Order: sequence, then structure tokens, then C-alpha cells
Amino acid sequence: MPISLEEYEIAQSYMVLKMQQENTTSTEGIEVLENRPFENDAYGKGRYTSKVYRLQSKAPAWLKKIAPAQALVMQEEAWNAYPKCKSGLPCPLDFSLCPHFSKFQLTIESVHRADNGCSENVHGLSKKQLAARQVECIDISSPGKDGWSYLVGRCSVDFSNFKSARTGRGPLLKGWQDSCKPVMTAYKLMTIDAPYWGFGRQLEQAMLAGERALFLESHRHCFAWIDKWYGMTLQQIYELEQQNDSMLDERLAKPTLMIGNELFDGASLDSEGIYSKV
Repeated sequence: MPISLEEYEIAQSYMVLKMQQENTTSTEGIEVLENRPFENDAYGKGRYTSKVYRLQSKAPAWLKKIAPAQALVMQEEAWNAYPKCKSGLPCPLDFSLCPHFSKFQLTIESVHRADNGCSENVHGLSKKQLAARQVECIDISSPGKDGWSYLVGRCSVDFSNFKSARTGRGPLLKGWQDSCKPVMTAYKLMTIDAPYWGFGRQLEQAMLAGERALFLESHRHCFAWIDKWYGMTLQQIYELEQQNDSMLDERLAKPTLMIGNELFDGASLDSEGIYSKV
């Protein structure tokens, strides 16, 4: 990412809030169950969140045929102790609706470093794990072209012509990672297990493709929205999170209307996309 390690924490949080809004309607979306501080030996201090994802329309057609709609409602738990984070996605939320999914496991562990992707084994994997690991470098300057990218919210910005008005960063040309300053990398370790005869491999590959598209498109949005989040503080992000949690719950409970360029209740973007509290 062509941003600093400190800026990424703001950029990612802003992106999550905005994409949650764009994917939440009166019938589908994200419901926040918990958002609170946590402290443990593994990660230290951070924020714990529990969210329910009701995005059945984005599931592959073949999966919809073998599972009832309610079985595709998923719950995510996340422990954010930046620059380290971990999230887990059991599927479905209610195993009684689809008990044969009870063994499904998906975890994502993230480590963020101020480098251009050159670090090796940042997750401290064993030799056995390293032998099984598949490494893929995701370049945000190249847009996704598969169906998953359209489903998760495709970012159409052409970064070869993009330049931030507020920071002067960009465009992102071939090899930009080696010359860009500042620069940082999000190292994500995704572990997935769907031990089911007949469709387990297909489910694993679908989840891998979906998460890859989500990583790419969400991080493309992070940079595309730099002139909106640049200069914000963690306290401002926290205030937006509190307002956003309530708004998402309301939107799922009843139909809502889009209101101009308003970001959240009590907070908005001016004509240049800059955050302000009202």
C-alpha cells in the first residue's frame, strides 16, 4: 500500500465502515453484535468485534442449491490489536439449520509492516506449514477481473492515472512498490478447512477466490478514498464506528433512503470529501 503504517490503520477502518454501509440494505447486510475493548496474552490490547453477515445473494449458485438461505448467514469474530489482527468466520451462524457445515473453519491472521512485501514468514510458521503454504502477491494497481470482484464491490479507479489531491501520491505505475514512499504491506495468512466429501474442495476454492477478491477490492478502495480519510484521527474513526453500528442495525430493521453525500448520522463529508462532525 502506498501509505504509512500509521495511516493504514485509519484507511482500513474507514474503508470497512464505508463498505459495510454500501452492502447493507433493509434485507441484507452486516449487523454488529459487539464492539468492545479486549486484552489477552496473544495480542495484548485491542478491540473485539462480533458481526453477523447476511449476504446470501452473494453466495455461489451451487451453494444456494444445497443449503437453505438462513444457513448462509455467517458470524465473524475479530480481534484487532493493530498491527496484528485475527478474524474467524464460522458458517453458518445457526448450525441447527445446516448441521453438516459445523466443521467448516476459516481464519485470517494479519501482520502489517512498513516494507514493500519483502519480509519472509512474518507469521512464524513451522517448516510443515511453510511447505503447505501458497504465497500470492496482490497488487492494488491491477483491478480484479473475475465475478467475485463485481460481487464484493468493484473499485473502478484507474491507478495508472490517479493522483491524490491532498497528498500528491500516485499514479501507481509498474514496479511502484520499489520506489513508493511511504509504503507498507498487509501480510494475511488465510487458513481454510471444509472437510466435506463431494463439495468440500469446491467450497474451499470458492472461499479462497472470494476472500482474494475482497482483499484486492477493499484495499483498492483504501487508496482510492485517501482524500476522504487522510488527516482523520483514531478518535474520529471510533466515533464513526459507534454511529455506524447503530445505523446498520436500523437499516436492517427497516428500509432507508440514501441521503446525499452523508456518511453517518451526525457526521458528513463536505464537497471535497473531507470529514466533519455536525
